Amino acid sequence: MVYTLCFALFLVGLYCVLTKKNTVKIVVGLGIMEYATNLFLVLLGYRKNGVAPILDKTTNPLEFLARAVDPIPQALVLTAIVIGLGVTSMAIALCIRLYEKYGTFDVSEIRRLKE
Repeated sequence: MVYTLCFALFLVGLYCVLTKKNTVKIVVGLGIMEYATNLFLVLLGYRKNGVAPILDKTTNPLEFLARAVDPIPQALVLTAIVIGLGVTSMAIALCIRLYEKYGTFDVSEIRRLKE
């Protein structure tokens, strides 16, 4: 059920990217798609009643491995958040420059003014 909601959130972002003509709304749609993907990756690493993957001398290794949470998706999401922040800031800077040059955020208007 939760994976379906992640997919629905991704589709909302995809709809925004494909149908909107405002560049800022397109950037927001890309952000929504990114957040849906990050949420999906975090949910893949989730384990009910899981423990941190830190082994000490008092724990049974076989029991520990059955309950340990996989830290790789969490590390990937942290990296993706940083990369996504850079991409979003670059896209917003591009939107600002387009607005300074053409005076509008509308993609079809920018195409018309370009010719």
